[in-house]
Amino acid sequence: MCHFTFLGWLLLSLSLNMPLFLPSLFFLLTLLSTTLLSHSFPFPNHGHRPHPHRFASHNYRDALSKSIIFFEGQRSGKLPSNQRITWRRDSALSDGSAMHVDLVGGYYDAGDNVKFGFPMAFTTTMLSWSVLEFGGVMKGELQNAREAIRWGTDYLLKATAHPGTIYVQVGDAKKDHACWERPEDMDTPRNVYKIDKSTPGSEVAAETAAALAAASLVFKKTDPTYSKILVRRAISVFQFADKYRGSYSNGLKPFVCPFYCSYSGYEDELLWGAAWLHKATRNSIYLNYIKVNGQTLGAAESDNTFGWDNKHVGARILLSKEFLVQKVQTLHDYKGHADNFICSLIPGTSFSSAQYTPGGLLFKMSDSNMQYVTSTSFLLLTYAKYLTKSHTVVNCGGTTVTPKRLRAIAKKQVDYLLGDNPLKMSYMVGYGPRYPRRIHHRGSSLPSISVHPGKIQCSAGFGVMNSQAPNPNVLVGAVIGGPDLHDRFPDQRSDYEQSEPATYINAPLVGALAYLAHSFGQL
Repeated sequence: MCHFTFLGWLLLSLSLNMPLFLPSLFFLLTLLSTTLLSHSFPFPNHGHRPHPHRFASHNYRDALSKSIIFFEGQRSGKLPSNQRITWRRDSALSDGSAMHVDLVGGYYDAGDNVKFGFPMAFTTTMLSWSVLEFGGVMKGELQNAREAIRWGTDYLLKATAHPGTIYVQVGDAKKDHACWERPEDMDTPRNVYKIDKSTPGSEVAAETAAALAAASLVFKKTDPTYSKILVRRAISVFQFADKYRGSYSNGLKPFVCPFYCSYSGYEDELLWGAAWLHKATRNSIYLNYIKVNGQTLGAAESDNTFGWDNKHVGARILLSKEFLVQKVQTLHDYKGHADNFICSLIPGTSFSSAQYTPGGLLFKMSDSNMQYVTSTSFLLLTYAKYLTKSHTVVNCGGTTVTPKRLRAIAKKQVDYLLGDNPLKMSYMVGYGPRYPRRIHHRGSSLPSISVHPGKIQCSAGFGVMNSQAPNPNVLVGAVIGGPDLHDRFPDQRSDYEQSEPATYINAPLVGALAYLAHSFGQL
């Protein structure tokens, strides 16, 4: 209304004193038009209106929260008072006593009750990398992620407390697998297995060094004392890994195989461990190590599968940042190595070698395929971040692949995992209306201690394992092996390839979900 009052006053003034007012007429009309356009009518003002967030088909923030809670369900040892998965209780409180060492704590890797050091270390490295890349947008989940990392590193510090020795496994896997019992009831042998200079294990030692180094960066500002402890231990553990070279799959074959045999050898972990120590220490000794040994450690190999066994692709992406962002020219080749991995994933290019299901899921292998989906999605988003920062793209034989394209591929994979698939099934337990109910997980499938305080004997649980009853305890956030090559998923508890969760499936997903939640304005 005030605009029309002003207009009336202007017309009256003009009629009364036209000659006097003419010099100011143009200025006043300009002012009037600007005022009317910006205040009176709902015209879009693209220059000042905040950009609305894109529509998200998923609640990535909820999925992020749940992906971290899952780790609490995998905890071994004495549980803290703030434990959120409350159907779990204390377990394995005398671990290590067989060798008179304290190995209480850490994580059960999957659905059994063994503590395998190799995948536990990789889980810790990937949780740390998730936080280092995307922790800045995690908001309230950052502290939960840090606690998940610390639960791993506290154990890894115990496992490396004696110089020249690393305790790499607690529990006899064959005897453990012959029972279906809760971790709280566990009465199978808690044998302790170690590596040393006479029984080397460079892959598990170097992965442990990578985990400690990566985590030291996570705690650098929030707990500098703890960070220094971690990086010092990482340095000594890497020295041990490199000096006494050999695969733990040789010396400990009856105990670690076929469960976590190192099929790719130990060279990839030495490159990966050196990359993390370079990042954590900024000591030129590690950059020089990478320059001298990179090729012999397989930097240029075309193995495009990244997971608990093979770290080559992760090392390539990590080292490419040094060239792209930090401008370390001697690492120029790692941009090309990283690009080769990216091009292998892009359908329709001459370099494409990746297989996808009809529903669009990346498919690497039938056993626990989802671990490769989550690790690849994380790498795509991380590399997109490096490319964006350096104003660079990927060239796949004449096809230009932008960071935006990499993010779209990663999003599609995560969306499939969360329910955008032919079965409309979320492969994260507790997320969405439809998710797996019979996961291959002892603690989840058997009645909890509060419901059934009495001990459930070793073989008594197999009646439950073989039943069609849904698991009574929801292992919130657990991501399982997932569908087969044809998008089929039977939801059978006995089918460990498709129905078993694992810590190393979730660890890289934490970073991917943090990025997606932030980019859709959910964090």
